[in-house]
Amino acid sequence: MAEIQLRDTVADDLETLFEYEQDPEAGQLANFRPRPHDRFMTHWNTKILGNDEVVSRTVLVDGEIAGNIGCWDVDGERFIGYWFGRKFWGRGIGTQAVRAFVDEVPWRPLFADPSVHNVGSVRLLEKCGFKPDGSTMESSVFGDGEVEHVMLKLD
Repeated sequence: MAEIQLRDTVADDLETLFEYEQDPEAGQLANFRPRPHDRFMTHWNTKILGNDEVVSRTVLVDGEIAGNIGCWDVDGERFIGYWFGRKFWGRGIGTQAVRAFVDEVPWRPLFADPSVHNVGSVRLLEKCGFKPDGSTMESSVFGDGEVEHVMLKLD
């Protein structure tokens, strides 16, 4: 299994993270429409890198950017989310990275809300100790109805 490293996300990481966000299959799985370059950069520079309330870590595998994990507040609850480049899927990298991240951050409970059809993400979170805590229906960002999201909680 590859060895991973987490470090603070910096502006120099954003081009790679932007490329990863453009993956259409990843977008379908996450119920997330990729943003144009200018909107991506504005969002990351102001709402993530420019926000002291957000914890953002870049995941490195053998020195290469594999993806990102972040943690933020939603109505008083802390959520985590992540995005990995496709070539890093299915290798246990996400599981290692999320385990390291949740060990690092002090907040509990932590929540995540992947879409139910994103089976790999749901399994990853369960391997890291997250337990089902309900579900929600959200509009598909692709305009084709609603998508069920499972709420997962780590105490």
